Amino acid sequence: MAAGSRRTGGTRDNGLDIWQPRDKLPKDRSIRLRVMPEQSNDYRVVVFGAGGVGKSSLVLRFVRGTFRESYIPTIEDTYRQVISCNKNVCTLQITDTTGSHQFPAMQRLSISKGHAFILVYSITSRQSLEELKPIFDVICEIKGDIDGIPIMLVGNKCDEACREVSTKDGADIAKQWGCAFLETSAKTNFNVKELFQDLLQLEKRRTMSLQLESKKSKSQKRREKLKGKCVVM
Repeated sequence: MAAGSRRTGGTRDNGLDIWQPRDKLPKDRSIRLRVMPEQSNDYRVVVFGAGGVGKSSLVLRFVRGTFRESYIPTIEDTYRQVISCNKNVCTLQITDTTGSHQFPAMQRLSISKGHAFILVYSITSRQSLEELKPIFDVICEIKGDIDGIPIMLVGNKCDEACREVSTKDGADIAKQWGCAFLETSAKTNFNVKELFQDLLQLEKRRTMSLQLESKKSKSQKRREKLKGKCVVM
């Protein structure tokens, strides 16, 4: 290009003198900055509990059907499972929170966005049960009236022999807090699916189920319509 001449109708790329025609540039360059919004039909379940009680093990056993023996501390993980809501498909979003008390702002945000809550302790540690009381108090503070909000108190590791919290003690605390109660074992897969199914059944504002309703064929609908009716041949 001759000295002093200019190219018009183009642009510089990232501050370099690389000329590009304007008609070759994407019309909307902000597309890379867009973030997918949360789906309105997501049902958000938040899992709380002290470190080492088996929160992640319960979630992984439910979502993936796996169990890991080693303990890996969690900051915050989110898992998704397709379920049925009001006979429509929606997403069960499970947030596995940290067992540390170092992130109160993250904890409060999870509570404010949550629809249902699972409070997990280990039946081998009474302290892990006592540590749930402040979390329950924060849920009550943020949500206000918790009547109608599904909350499940869960005693995990019920396969262990060294028990510090009896089944009766756990049930009494749940009754005192006005929430449901269940004992589970992520290791043996005891009551894991039942935990999430029972939690969804506590939801009174909509019909929730882990089972997706399959579409019926015309022949199935016709058979159901004729069922119980007498047909004269």
